Amino acid sequence: NAEPFQVTVREDNCIIVSLEASDVVSSSSVYVVKIAGESKNYFFQFEEFNSTLPAPVVFNAKYHGLYYIVTLLVVNSNMVSKSARSITVLTKPLPVSNVSIYDYKPSPETGVLFEIQYPEKYNVFTRVNISYWEGKDYRTMLYKDFFKGKTVFNHWLPGICYSNITFQLVSEATFNKSTLVEYSGVQHEPKQHRTVPYPPRNISVQIVPINRNNWEEQSGNFAEESFMGPQEIIRKEKLNHFSGNPPEIPAANTSASWSDYRSNSTEYETTLQPFWWSNEAESSEGEEEFVNAVSSDYEANDANKSGGPTPEPPPFLPVQMVLTWLPPKPPTAFDGFHINIEREENSMEFLTVSEDTHKFVAELKEPGKYKLSVTTFSSSGSCEVRGSQSAKTLSFYISPTGEWIEELTEKPQHVTVTVLSSTTALTSWTASHESGGNNTIVSVLSLTCQKQKESQRLEKHYCTEVNSSNSLIENLVPGAQYQVVVYLRKGPLVGPPSDPVTFSIVPTGIKDLTLYPLGPTAVVLSWNRPFLGVFRKYVVEMFYFNPSTMTSEWTTYYEIAATISLTASVRIANLLPAWYYNFRVTMVTWGDPELSCCDTSTISFITAPVAPEITSTEYYNHLLYVTWTYGGDGTDLSHSRMLHWMVIAEGKKKIKKSVS
Repeated sequence: NAEPFQVTVREDNCIIVSLEASDVVSSSSVYVVKIAGESKNYFFQFEEFNSTLPAPVVFNAKYHGLYYIVTLLVVNSNMVSKSARSITVLTKPLPVSNVSIYDYKPSPETGVLFEIQYPEKYNVFTRVNISYWEGKDYRTMLYKDFFKGKTVFNHWLPGICYSNITFQLVSEATFNKSTLVEYSGVQHEPKQHRTVPYPPRNISVQIVPINRNNWEEQSGNFAEESFMGPQEIIRKEKLNHFSGNPPEIPAANTSASWSDYRSNSTEYETTLQPFWWSNEAESSEGEEEFVNAVSSDYEANDANKSGGPTPEPPPFLPVQMVLTWLPPKPPTAFDGFHINIEREENSMEFLTVSEDTHKFVAELKEPGKYKLSVTTFSSSGSCEVRGSQSAKTLSFYISPTGEWIEELTEKPQHVTVTVLSSTTALTSWTASHESGGNNTIVSVLSLTCQKQKESQRLEKHYCTEVNSSNSLIENLVPGAQYQVVVYLRKGPLVGPPSDPVTFSIVPTGIKDLTLYPLGPTAVVLSWNRPFLGVFRKYVVEMFYFNPSTMTSEWTTYYEIAATISLTASVRIANLLPAWYYNFRVTMVTWGDPELSCCDTSTISFITAPVAPEITSTEYYNHLLYVTWTYGGDGTDLSHSRMLHWMVIAEGKKKIKKSVS
């Protein structure tokens, strides 16, 4: 029943092999330890011993998280080794040193991106153990899909605070149908992360007119504040973006608040006056007359009754806003809702209501454009408070007469642009019957303007976005490319943009193409361009019969970048003498795809022949024999446009003779 030899792994990654009494076969034998697992095997011999067992063998393992096979070999006096027994051990992997947790952008409600850092050299592991608290529940799981230290978790619950998140590297090995598992320690700082809650659903708003007389009986007069909150309000903050200075704190008897809430009652205290109340009105009149006062100049108006006061425009009648929503889709953990009410982009109300509240009622006491948004927030636990993304922003307009203009949600469909001329185009689209009568905004932007250098810019009108209510687009530039977006408009409200439509204006092409010959092998082309136009480059092409390829085709000779100059020229050299050429200059635009104009800008020309050279003359038997050469040895006359030779002899008289 004696124990076999012992193998243990210390914290410093050393393997300790101890020889036990049951392993001793003969005092004359030699005991050797074989350690396998790395790229080569290691052998260690126990020291010779008699009655006392030898000291353990210590092996400093290089790899962390790797399994090693430790074998005891017994060598007898005949130098014959025999394997006594083998033991498999697994070293512990090195721990994770740093952890970062980010939102998984495609789905921050349920997904996170884990990024871990750990020693990579000599560190072996098969999976990662992730442990955390999901609210009040402890979770742990083994994960293996880490690539370069990163992986995506996409099955967490929205709005939950996940705390004490730790990572351990796990090494596993199977040997003789038994599995060894070793976990690294935890040396990184435990992390926490709250997933984003889902937003509320089915957000809607209704505007209901309020009878002015009934309203005045309840509240006395119109308060300065634009919004009134419900009893479920937990917290309210008001931000005035139009003023850089903090608002003054009113005195106790001139509070700006329209009412205060009793701590243990739902009744309102209405004894505090708004800050716009005048001291004169407060001190000179009784309570009933005081309540019916309309403005701070009440006494002045009363004194001028005999002289006939100037009629004032009727005051804005308040309206009631009813905002409703449904809770976020389950299983979202949330603790309430944030309500943002913005008016005219310079005054904002920030309200927080409990998770049981799904309706918010306020009285809007000023006309203008309003924007509403309702978001979910989650705050329970030790993680930071996080709000949901805004599912929907509601916009509406209250006119000075109390008319409610709803938000426009439709975008124009089937937007098309028809080019009428080189400078005008017509935009058309379709919309529903409800939106068909609305005004529209046609937004036009040049896509080619920014592609040009400032010194070479040939257009300026649509370099920045230009908005117009007219469907006819004017002041276009030939050769430019434009993007058009259409918006529906109702009052001051603007609907979502249509899908952008891109169109291009064909360039007008060059004019006054002129050719100047410079001898048998070179010409100069010169031309003008129209004053109004935008283009990327000139392309100079020529058409001729190529004797080397025995083909005739248009080939590009030169490209010239666009400039603000109205005149351009190019020298074309290395032409064949007495050869037919056709030259063409086109303007190419910046657009995608490129447009060019025009193939009709061409000019034809036949180059002059080179001068023949007379090599000999001989007069014999009343005849004059003339010999000459033309060009070099490689000169091809078979496709030349030279028709014949003209031989001229001048003596007492002049003789001309045509030679084929």
